[in-house]
Amino acid sequence: MSIVLSTLGFGSVVFGFSKAGEAEAGWTSMAVTVFLLIGIVFLALFALRQLTIRQPLLNLSVFRYPMFTVGQSIILIGMLIIVSSMIILPIYLQNSLKFSAFTTGLLLLPGSALNGILSPSMGRLFDKHGPKRLVIPGFLVIASTLGFYCWITASSSAGWIVALHIGLMVGISMVMMPAQTNVLNQLPPALHPHGTAVMSTLQQVTGAIGTAIAVSLLSQGTGARLQDSMLPNSLDRMADAIAFGSRNAFFFSLIVSIIGLIIAIFIRRVVVCDGFSNDVQ
Repeated sequence: MSIVLSTLGFGSVVFGFSKAGEAEAGWTSMAVTVFLLIGIVFLALFALRQLTIRQPLLNLSVFRYPMFTVGQSIILIGMLIIVSSMIILPIYLQNSLKFSAFTTGLLLLPGSALNGILSPSMGRLFDKHGPKRLVIPGFLVIASTLGFYCWITASSSAGWIVALHIGLMVGISMVMMPAQTNVLNQLPPALHPHGTAVMSTLQQVTGAIGTAIAVSLLSQGTGARLQDSMLPNSLDRMADAIAFGSRNAFFFSLIVSIIGLIIAIFIRRVVVCDGFSNDVQ
């Protein structure tokens, strides 16, 4: 029953978000509203069942630990930003700036590689300074780069896009690793597998939702821009429309990053000692 409820709940929510980008009415479409409501109802039933049975599929009691909840919120926001940006940037580079798929991959390689290289360094900084001194500056870097992304056009330089992508990936590395480590430190050892399962599940669902939202904002913005054009089939107008739609998607990510910055103010370091966790300011 838990599997049925979670499948109907998560599936309906993701499908509702994805339909928003397909329907002509967008977010006001009846199908979007119906599937989102169905998803919310089944997710509520799923959560209620997990809290009342002896062996839950997902042990939601992990959310009783404040730093797990705060850290999990930060992780989900980071996931939304990563997925939406990684979906929109290749579309923008190929269809607005007219780069090939191979060149697009090369342009995005430095930032992605740097993100992986910085992870060990961020781990050492986390051990020394705690999460707050990394997560808050990280969100400031993310918000700044996304703010610049909101001004991209069909004539923006490739170097500028690469520089912004590097900055974005640096900010992501400052946020994700410290938040994930701090999340699990809050839980007692017996709840570590449950915390990992909850974190993994919500990241997958959030990634799907982020993809649906980003693509819907891109397609709706592109369509609206082309409707105002006298030559909608012109290659230049199409490039401009895709850049406009991309800006809409990046603006959504900017709003999400600001919310993440506000939540990050409440994060505290959690130190594990002899199997127990203690909050440290």
